[in-house]
Amino acid sequence: MMDPATQRQQVLFLYLEHSGLDGRVVAWSFHDGSGRAAELDGSPPYPTGTAALRDGWRLLQVSPVPQRMPGSERVAGRLEHELLLERIVDA
Repeated sequence: MMDPATQRQQVLFLYLEHSGLDGRVVAWSFHDGSGRAAELDGSPPYPTGTAALRDGWRLLQVSPVPQRMPGSERVAGRLEHELLLERIVDA
């Protein structure tokens, strides 16, 4: 069993092209509480949300599907299909 005093949280935000977990990742943000340098090279760390789950990330939150007014489908705004994932690693 891992010692909680030596564990740290990693948090991964994935923004998908649609509301399904199998949607393509279009943006992301990674935060590492373990103090390690992020090893992201500019490409998404996972192609889909499902791929992150298969790699051991735990899903904490999914953004609600937005309600759109007719005619506003192409209005620019914030990225809407956000997944918040975490994993616990040794410090």
